[in-house]
Amino acid sequence: MSQILIGKGDAEVFLETPYANRHGLIAGATGTGKSVTLMLLAEGFSKLGVPVFLADVKGDLAGLCQAGAMNDKLKARLDRFGFEWSANANPVVFWDIYGALGHPVRATVSEMGPTLLARLLELNDTQSGVLEVIFKAADDEGLLLLDLKDLRAILTYAAENAKAISQRYGLISTASIAAIQRALLSLEQAGGDGFFGEPALELADFMRQDMSGRGIVNILAADQLILKPKLYSTFLLWLLSELFEKLPEAGDLDQPKLVFFFDEAHLLFDDAPASLVQRIEQVVRLIRSKGVGVYFCSQNPDDVPPVILGQLGNRVQHALRAFTPRDQKAVKAAAETFPPNPKIKVAEAITQLGVGEALVSTLHAGGVPSPVERAFIASPGCRIGTIDANERATVRSRSPVGGKYDTALDRESAFELLAKRAEATAATREPDAAPGKGGGAAAQERGWMDAVKDAVFGTKRRQGILETMTKTAARNVAGQIGRQIGGANGSKILRGVLGSIMKR
Repeated sequence: MSQILIGKGDAEVFLETPYANRHGLIAGATGTGKSVTLMLLAEGFSKLGVPVFLADVKGDLAGLCQAGAMNDKLKARLDRFGFEWSANANPVVFWDIYGALGHPVRATVSEMGPTLLARLLELNDTQSGVLEVIFKAADDEGLLLLDLKDLRAILTYAAENAKAISQRYGLISTASIAAIQRALLSLEQAGGDGFFGEPALELADFMRQDMSGRGIVNILAADQLILKPKLYSTFLLWLLSELFEKLPEAGDLDQPKLVFFFDEAHLLFDDAPASLVQRIEQVVRLIRSKGVGVYFCSQNPDDVPPVILGQLGNRVQHALRAFTPRDQKAVKAAAETFPPNPKIKVAEAITQLGVGEALVSTLHAGGVPSPVERAFIASPGCRIGTIDANERATVRSRSPVGGKYDTALDRESAFELLAKRAEATAATREPDAAPGKGGGAAAQERGWMDAVKDAVFGTKRRQGILETMTKTAARNVAGQIGRQIGGANGSKILRGVLGSIMKR
């Protein structure tokens, strides 16, 4: 049975890989050693040939690509606990949504879907419903939504054809479309437009091994991405959903196909609607059978909703500080989630753990959780710390997927197709502009002549210059003759005569 040594206490504590896809939790206050535990597990999976994905929020996980170095502090720890240790660099591929610190990670708008996109744009229920209608209309029209300019084009098309779309799919308002467009502008200004486009990420490129059979460690540079919490959490959620939807059923395996680490997991659930939490629960519950293990990393266990926390079978709990009533409540909640061990008072031990020390409980034969053990975490063989720009560039230059993702593509999609439709519609509305019919100059000349004609001879609604001048002259003549003939009878005669003339 394959095992990963986590640490030592009264006995050695292992993570058994047949149960690694039963998910897990790494929790603890800042500075207690969560990152080192994460690196230890990632390195252990890689050695067993299991690919790993993790997000590097602080920049220190990049040290997985470099071999560690012996120092006095490390030597003292190894001597004290008897850990076996050797310097070890891991096969790493760097990724970055912005393309600066790794290969660009892209997804198409269609792959993201209306539900996650609505969360990313922070839309309300009404606006989310409008977005779903627009996605459905785009599918029926055969319009590919690949990047944000495609989405903006279909929104403009929907605003111009709101009545027809409403009659077919349900009421949409131009006000809601305008709100979506404003949210889209905010996303573009935040740098989110770089995430949408092609070539889109293929999951097979996350699930690679190197020439020696070691699993690739995929590290997402997230030090800038974490400043956009909605984009960060939505991207990770999309990635997990893609794994769930596209990977085949695998059943119980000797070890996972992929292990997925969610760092800063509380960002996934902050302000998340109940429907989204339910979706995450469904994915976590079912993705186990597809050979994927999901590990949440956060400061407090209660950052993860109870319905999801109950699915996490492997637990590593570093120290928590009970300085406030909320902290005390979190300590109590964390203590209650561990299988009891008569030798350990869990609630007291959580607040007394030192750096690099944790309470550990993992699943064993039959999927039964082991009693909680207080253990000192083993040291990974990689560098614990950051890397410099030259080291990152060297690793990136050796990447097997660099030529595939570093250059963006822009094929024909909704933006181009709608632009062609608009040009065709404009051409049918101006047939005189076609070749051989006089062109635009002839149409302009005819328009000018029609305007002159209307001005001189008038239209049904208004008098022309000629009619106005005739009536004015007639009135002047009638007045002069009437004064000469005198009396009302003369005026009536002249009006009758002039009236007959005007009719003719």
